[in-house]
Amino acid sequence: MTINIPVNMPMNMIEVGPAHSDVLAQLHAEGFDAPWTSQSFVQSLSSPGTFALVAQNKEAHPLGFVLIRSGGGEAEILTLVTRPQFRRQGVAKALMAEGVENLKKSSAQKLFLEVATDNPNAAAFYVTLGFTEVGRRKAYYQRAHGACADAVLMALSLL
Repeated sequence: MTINIPVNMPMNMIEVGPAHSDVLAQLHAEGFDAPWTSQSFVQSLSSPGTFALVAQNKEAHPLGFVLIRSGGGEAEILTLVTRPQFRRQGVAKALMAEGVENLKKSSAQKLFLEVATDNPNAAAFYVTLGFTEVGRRKAYYQRAHGACADAVLMALSLL
């Protein structure tokens, strides 16, 4: 499947590695209440089959990134974030499109992700890309003050 995306601004995609973990951690902190640490990104990016793509504007400032793990014919979006001031401008769609194109060059046939049930905008975004719900994980996400949110497991065929 190809994701054809109109973007609202010029941007470049670059693949980054463990040396960029501080930047990824900073971007992740802008998008999530429980951000990953720089060390978490070092560990993830040191794993075989894992890669990160960063979207940059024409001034080479990072707009967001996607972290993907692939192996055994399957792939998983580990995290995706767009800086708040650049949301709804095509950044996440462009990151997903580039990630899917990279995965098509591998043996991945299906792409998975989890999205929290208390994040309906993200779930709707993934549906527009062709993802469908394939399962649920109860109390998967921990929230402030002991609350939990279920995860919706979604999949996209890459064939």
